[in-house]
Amino acid sequence: MGHTKRMAHTLEQNQLAELFKAFGHPARIAILQYISTQPDSICTDMVEEIDLAQSTISQHLIELKKTGIIEGKAYGKKMYYRINIDKLYEVKQVLNHFLNTTHENCY
Repeated sequence: MGHTKRMAHTLEQNQLAELFKAFGHPARIAILQYISTQPDSICTDMVEEIDLAQSTISQHLIELKKTGIIEGKAYGKKMYYRINIDKLYEVKQVLNHFLNTTHENCY
């Protein structure tokens, strides 16, 4: 989304759009589910389990890292990924607020 279009919307609207974008691809959901059950996973582990190309998984990991939902730590040449619990809690709060206020306005 261009800079001027972002300015036309509230901070909350932009945050929600970024979150929905991050969660808007089934491969990213699969990656998040895998990492949640296998903390400190590496990309090659995910390739074997999720059955996508390494480059595809790497691109999705980059998008998830941009939002802060996952974090990676390098040990040697390998990057180990885990869910960022604090960010996940924040996502839950923002999403709950959005759903609750939207639901309230429907009546």
